[in-house]
Amino acid sequence: MYFTDRGIEELVERRGEETVTLEWLAAQLQSFVDQNPEFETPIERFATWLARDDEDEE
Repeated sequence: MYFTDRGIEELVERRGEETVTLEWLAAQLQSFVDQNPEFETPIERFATWLARDDEDEE
């Protein structure tokens, strides 16, 4: 188990029943980076990965 799995599990436990939009997620990621600028690069990579995730299916 990776350390990040704990945070992912907590997210599912606390917010797993909610429905969110990608616009909401983008705003949350931007807010996180604003508060934690040292995470700008990993968040940018994650957002790009999410945006391009379906490219392999074509």
